[in-house]
Amino acid sequence: MTSLPAVSLVSPAGKRAAILELATEIERRGFSGIACPSLGGAMALCVSLAHVTHTIRFWTSIQPIYLQHASEAAGTASHIAEVSGGRFSLGLGVSHGPVHDRLQVAVGRPLSDTRDYVAGVRASGFDGPVVLATLRDKMLDLSLEVADGAVWANASRSHMGGQLARIPAEGREGFFLGNMIPTVIDDDVDAARAVNRKTLTGYVRLPNYRNYWKSAGYVEEMEAIETALAERRFDDVPTLMSDRWLDDCTLSGSVDRVRDGLDAWREAGITTPIAVMSSTSGGQAKAIQELFAAYA
Repeated sequence: MTSLPAVSLVSPAGKRAAILELATEIERRGFSGIACPSLGGAMALCVSLAHVTHTIRFWTSIQPIYLQHASEAAGTASHIAEVSGGRFSLGLGVSHGPVHDRLQVAVGRPLSDTRDYVAGVRASGFDGPVVLATLRDKMLDLSLEVADGAVWANASRSHMGGQLARIPAEGREGFFLGNMIPTVIDDDVDAARAVNRKTLTGYVRLPNYRNYWKSAGYVEEMEAIETALAERRFDDVPTLMSDRWLDDCTLSGSVDRVRDGLDAWREAGITTPIAVMSSTSGGQAKAIQELFAAYA
């Protein structure tokens, strides 16, 4: 039987009861997990998931470390883990510069701050799995040192083998390896790609992501985007995202194309590919229903 991916689930205001019903359907259909991004309150959603689901794993992907004291995060995480029977993992990360600016959050050094935060969570009593948001090698190395797993977002599949080679074979047993993959199912692959281009427009504005994609071999695309941003040609940015680059870090197209792509991520070493669903004809719920149909 084909292994089903995990599913990213956001809980927007006014739709939370419907999202919890959707979560129970994700569990009933046998998907491998639920990832809860910081949009809409990841920890709050996980508290509810602990009560309405019974077997499926779930985790924050991610809870930003600068938005909550480590002791408070540990207390909530411990509660979720206990109520869920140990199905919860605490995914932590630094989030992004625009979020910090919007919330006027003072930040320090991502690596040392993350190390200290994990230590604080452990010292405050949370003994469940901790997963770190990872992009480049130094954060992956830190996750191997202090955590129980790593989760990427928008990673390049062609680059993944080189990064995963940093993990000793004996260190992979039980170590969570996930990637949040923007995914659109539509037989019109160009229409699906257009949605994923829109999704990634915000990410290509971030220097840390551009530097990552340069290291993955997309120097020409990233430098062209940097020039467009510097010249304030913002409408040109999506046109500079090549199909080659887009198809390396997102999934677009027919059911078969998307299912094959998720399988390819497993073959690349990501044991838990996470479908971050969008649709050409609706919102999150419609997109997840399209994923259900793909695995019916």
